[in-house]
Amino acid sequence: MATNDADVKTNAAEPREQSPAADAAGRKRDLALVSRGTYLKEKALQYLFFACAFLAVVTVVLIFAFTMMQAAPVFTDIGLANFFSFTWAPTEGHYGILSLAAGTALVTVGALVLGVPLGVGTAVYLTEIASVRVRAMISPAVDLLAGIPSIIYGFFGMVIIRPFIADLTGGLGFGALTAWFVLAIMIVPTITTLTIDALNSIPMGIREASFAMGATKWQTIYKVVLPAAKFGIVDAVVLGMGRAIGETMAVLMVVGNAPVIPESISSPVSTLTSQIALDMSYSSGLHRTALFGMGVVLFIVSASLVGLVRLLSKMRKG
Repeated sequence: MATNDADVKTNAAEPREQSPAADAAGRKRDLALVSRGTYLKEKALQYLFFACAFLAVVTVVLIFAFTMMQAAPVFTDIGLANFFSFTWAPTEGHYGILSLAAGTALVTVGALVLGVPLGVGTAVYLTEIASVRVRAMISPAVDLLAGIPSIIYGFFGMVIIRPFIADLTGGLGFGALTAWFVLAIMIVPTITTLTIDALNSIPMGIREASFAMGATKWQTIYKVVLPAAKFGIVDAVVLGMGRAIGETMAVLMVVGNAPVIPESISSPVSTLTSQIALDMSYSSGLHRTALFGMGVVLFIVSASLVGLVRLLSKMRKG
């Protein structure tokens, strides 16, 4: 009899399996606990957030469609051979953008050569070496660089950097070399912030394992941490490149705005963005169409950079 009582108690303690119908009834009871007003509010918030996200997609599509419509005469009236040539002289019917594209590439590459080591080095110092007090002083300064208006960087380049370059090269100081220093400072916050995120994503156990193997702090940084964060660092560099390519006002003030292939890095040059800003106020007809064509080229380049970042992110997760 005692054994039967124990069996009864054991069976009572064990959870009983519920049928699908019982599970459905339980879910209905849980839903019934939520009032209809709360349910409607949650649905409204869901649709609101979806509308915000969808608005970003619609905006990008509309901008691209509008720019393409305005640039359509490039294919019919100007011609791709004229558009992708080296002579930019709208008053003479020449709308070649390759010299401007070359100026953009020259300015961007130089800015990356100077800005990437500075940005990555700053991120490594703040993440791996700096004390809490030093980090508290430097991090806000780096963030402040991102908030300074472009026109201020342009003034800084004209007043401070240009005279120095002029004394160094014997010219006026307007050219790609001056733009390199200005853009290098401008892209540092982007590269630094994203590199810090990449370094912080590396588990501390990897560092501790390196120390346990007898590696020093510097050996751990450049042999373990940086290789582990390489995809994140490349993302930072690509986005910094996008910032350098798209910069307009600061570049306009220091490059000299000469739409020709530069003879040297200290010679005046022009970029796609600076030429658009310089000509848009008075352009008309095919001249204006060519400027919109430059916008399409810049849009495609920017979209390609974003796609590259997405691809690298997938590779890192994989």
